[in-house]
Amino acid sequence: MSISNIIKSIQDIMRQDVGVDGDAQRIAQLVWMIFLKIYADKEEELELLQDDYQSPIPEALRWENWASDAEGMTGDELLDFVNNQLFPGLKELQDLEPGTRGHIVMEVFRDSYNYMKSGTLMRQIINKINEIDFNSSEDRHLFNDFYETFLKDLQSAGNAGEFYTPRAVTQFMVDMTNPKLGEKVLDPATGTGGFLKSSIEHLMKQADTAEERKIVQKSIMGIEKKQLPHVLAVTNLILHDVDIPNIRHDNSLSRPIRDYSPKDKVDVIATNPPFGGIEEDGIQANFPTSFRTKETADLFMVLIMALLKENGRGAVVLPDGFLFGEGVKTRIKEKLLEECNLHTIVRLPNGVFAPYTGIRTNLLFFTKGEPTDEIWYFEHSYPEGQKSYSKTKPIRIEEFELEKQWWDNREENQYAWKVSLDDIKARNYNLDIKNPHLEDDEILDPLVALHKYQESLERVKVTKQLLVEELSVIVKGV
Repeated sequence: MSISNIIKSIQDIMRQDVGVDGDAQRIAQLVWMIFLKIYADKEEELELLQDDYQSPIPEALRWENWASDAEGMTGDELLDFVNNQLFPGLKELQDLEPGTRGHIVMEVFRDSYNYMKSGTLMRQIINKINEIDFNSSEDRHLFNDFYETFLKDLQSAGNAGEFYTPRAVTQFMVDMTNPKLGEKVLDPATGTGGFLKSSIEHLMKQADTAEERKIVQKSIMGIEKKQLPHVLAVTNLILHDVDIPNIRHDNSLSRPIRDYSPKDKVDVIATNPPFGGIEEDGIQANFPTSFRTKETADLFMVLIMALLKENGRGAVVLPDGFLFGEGVKTRIKEKLLEECNLHTIVRLPNGVFAPYTGIRTNLLFFTKGEPTDEIWYFEHSYPEGQKSYSKTKPIRIEEFELEKQWWDNREENQYAWKVSLDDIKARNYNLDIKNPHLEDDEILDPLVALHKYQESLERVKVTKQLLVEELSVIVKGV
């Protein structure tokens, strides 16, 4: 049976279980089970390569001792084992240092749950998972293709869409920041690990020896706040031959900015902070007074500037609201242009992140340590004959060839234009500058008109938030 048919069978079985409600729970349930199988296959390989390999998982909880026998535990016995032995045991693995294989298991299971109510259906799913051999290069390759589709499907799974960035976008951003072997790469809002995966693929092309491949593995770092994307990201990296993924299960914004030292700084940050996220008051206190806001993406921009080394490169996905926003946003943009060379803004069309959001987005590329003199803009257009993106017609990496060909030999054209720092200052740091070479259509396509309406709502939301923040500052000062 093919990998896709195995997974389809698993999903069909899981739909029969009354405890699993909706796509997000189905994905969460499936991913911890697949994680344990991948982990078990990796341990089998390590036992062949290392005479003294010791598993950090207690013997009774290892996959091969409770899951691998098709005629093994089932029904209430299996359910009782999973709920009362497996999960508590893996959540409480003791004396594990960060950066160890056991610590990864503990982190994965820290906030994971078993939603299934039927041990009989669970046994059927486990037996299907056992048909996949993750030590087989063919099975692994096929599963990688499936996993990418699986992550993409998150865009339709309620709010889970916020954790997935289209792979064409992650690959383009990594290609343009061009991490080099030995440089540290960080995604402080890791999601399902797309930027880290693209970074590994980019760096592995530069690694010719086993030692250099180890360097790549140690160069990639991530932080993810929420449990489901954290597990998905860890699994994603293990599938890409990273033995011990360095992805912390934590909120990047929870550490005071002043506590970061030079050893925490990195060479490249490529990330997509959550759009419209709101942080609690305690998080704001970790940032300098003039940059305090509840807006998640704004706080991430301040963090990114703090974490980049001199000459470090940043690539960030941000909505239009950041470009035109005022108040705290203006102060962040002023800091960005003073401390970094914001050399390029790629303006993406509507629908790149559909159906999760229809908000227009932008890719900001900058280098730390030199001020901005001018900003180049590049308008990314839909492919010919296409008026929007959809699940069946997503953005593709081939579309970025125009940007790539223009990147090192910049000239103004129908897609590209530049704006001086003086002009930006005269606009009070409003970076929302339209393409001067394009005229608005007199009659808008209905879908485009809808997106323009959504953009105007976003502007109203940003303005309201600005007023609330400014009023709170006034009240505190009284």
